[in-house]
Amino acid sequence: MNDTLPKQNMSSAKERRALILSKLESKEEVLVTELSRELGISEVTIRKDLTILQSRNLLVRTRGGAIRRPVENLNEDTAISKKRMFYFKEKERIGEEAAKLINEGDFIMLDSGTTTMEVARHLDRFQHLDIITNAMNIATELMRYKRFNVVMLGGNVRINSHSTVGPLALSVLKNFNDYKLFLGVDSFSLDSGVSTPNLEEALLNQQMIQQAGKVIAVFDSSKFNKRSYVHIAELSQIDCIITDNGLPSGMKNRLKNAGIEVRIV
Repeated sequence: MNDTLPKQNMSSAKERRALILSKLESKEEVLVTELSRELGISEVTIRKDLTILQSRNLLVRTRGGAIRRPVENLNEDTAISKKRMFYFKEKERIGEEAAKLINEGDFIMLDSGTTTMEVARHLDRFQHLDIITNAMNIATELMRYKRFNVVMLGGNVRINSHSTVGPLALSVLKNFNDYKLFLGVDSFSLDSGVSTPNLEEALLNQQMIQQAGKVIAVFDSSKFNKRSYVHIAELSQIDCIITDNGLPSGMKNRLKNAGIEVRIV
């Protein structure tokens, strides 16, 4: 069955968006270039359609198109290759804003995650930084600068997150203190704080937080009002949150009342 309507009928935004959603029922991803060509509509208009559909929680924008909105399972240890497709523009802006909290010569810790990766990608203006990370992909990203002192925590490799965990990682971490920690977050709520589906990740994050001079949580707004299996930190242990403007109504004021600095991008 042909699921495309005649191009001359595609002037209706409602029809276009319905067709896009219909396509996503039969395939995992649609591309802007393909939709533009099939429907005879400019790529600018298609991107606007996708943005509107995402705002209605009907799909997730990706680089060059959109994918089906995933069925949410907060206790699933999702692979980083899949996570990086979600909210990529928000993560880029969060990473850029987070880098503004870094000063020349700082000692920082970058936790594993797709949003902390964006912090690593916004360090061009610095000449000297001391950086610790447990994320192999982030360490690789930092190497391209060719001027930072980078310490990679050892330990057992977690394939899903490209990170290291376990007793060796904890042992090495205990040698460092008073760094600025940029913490990735899987789930966040006012009642239970920060949580994750992985116990080993949680244990390492708890140690990171305990030894940090400042804790900056970086995560997109989809993580709010969520709770996973394993507790990491209470609200009182977080100094600053950087997120996008999709956070729930009233959340910013409630966080500020809890003594947390909130930065919205």
